[in-house]
Amino acid sequence: MTNRAERRAQAKRSRRGGSDDRRMTAKGRAGVMDERALQERSRRLEAGQGAEWKPTGHTDDLVQKDSVDPNDRNPRLLKAPSGVRQWLRILVWALIICSGLAFLVCMWLPHVPIWATIAIAAVFCLGVLGLFLVGGNRDNPRLDSYGTAL
Repeated sequence: MTNRAERRAQAKRSRRGGSDDRRMTAKGRAGVMDERALQERSRRLEAGQGAEWKPTGHTDDLVQKDSVDPNDRNPRLLKAPSGVRQWLRILVWALIICSGLAFLVCMWLPHVPIWATIAIAAVFCLGVLGLFLVGGNRDNPRLDSYGTAL
């Protein structure tokens, strides 16, 4: 459904003996490229395959669910912390989680002193601020040299 301005413009054109609507929409879409096709083409070129996808009749590339090797894990997903900064990041997250749980417990206990609640909230805030100090690598590996997503 077109909006009021488009309907008025269309009525004005029809009173003047105006132009064809199909020509106007075709003119508006001229030069617009399909973004999904461009993304797929970019992905295929980066993978070293041809630019265009052509359907094939074989299924050699498909991996069966039963044939997944447990030793073939992604090394980036399960990697032990190697540096001091990574260990500190784990400690900060543990501090945040423990203080959050302590705050939930403190909320439900009837006679908790106010200083304990303030201390728990302060520890939580320190943990959140600590994340800024020990935060991870800010380089995005999925960007090219111009900052365009791959």
